[in-house]
Amino acid sequence: MAVDKKYQNDVDIILSHRHDNGDDYWATPDKRLSKGSPFSTYCSAIMLLELGMEPSDPILKKVAELFLGIWRDDGRFKLYPSGGIYPCHTAYAASLLCRMGYVADERIQATLRHFLDTPYTDGGWRCKKFSFGRGPETEYSNPLPTLNVLDAFRFSDYLNNEPSLDKAVDFLLEHWVIRKPIGPCQYGIGKLFMQIEYPFWGYNLFYYVYVLSFYNRAKKDERFLEAFKALESKVVDGQMVVERVVPKLAKLTFCKKGKPSELATKRYREIIANLG
Repeated sequence: MAVDKKYQNDVDIILSHRHDNGDDYWATPDKRLSKGSPFSTYCSAIMLLELGMEPSDPILKKVAELFLGIWRDDGRFKLYPSGGIYPCHTAYAASLLCRMGYVADERIQATLRHFLDTPYTDGGWRCKKFSFGRGPETEYSNPLPTLNVLDAFRFSDYLNNEPSLDKAVDFLLEHWVIRKPIGPCQYGIGKLFMQIEYPFWGYNLFYYVYVLSFYNRAKKDERFLEAFKALESKVVDGQMVVERVVPKLAKLTFCKKGKPSELATKRYREIIANLG
């Protein structure tokens, strides 16, 4: 898939920000690859992929090199040069690189095995960083990193063949019931979660249903079907309408707030196909 001419201006806008963070390819001089959202290395690569840029394009190949350059022998990724290495950072990197076609790379295979070896007791993945303090709610895994991990695994041979992934799916489905903010980073299911956000990088209804639709464990579960019906209710004349977008992306046409998005609709149709 190549970039459609009607989206070339969106690509050009994203590329115009590639030095915003002090270095090339949206990175900082010390190679912080998730800093500067929505024009971080991580988010910019996701947008370019959604717009149809091939992973073999020199821009995205360089992004992949940057991420693989921070891979550690134990399978983790260190997105920041100082401080701890958190599961969420490894999840971001793994999901992006799998979207870019690197799932068979031996380094990514090591990362997937690392995840299989390190789930929390509830089946998800949990950072030991308590920015908001501790409480009963922080004894859960973090929902968004868990969703990112499942996003990575959907590209692998482990999909629907690994019982521990079923447990991670169950954890996310249970959050649909719990709703309240849980995990050390306090991810909740409320008004903002229910708004259609696109492209996929935050914890929201659209990304939640999209990833879970690849997992047989979820497809016939009443909790998932409720979430899917909530998503389905957002469709207008067969099109997915974006309800929430980062203000800095206002000039982009493929994810304009309040407008139908052809590319978001394509992702919605993938969900339908998965459930079919």
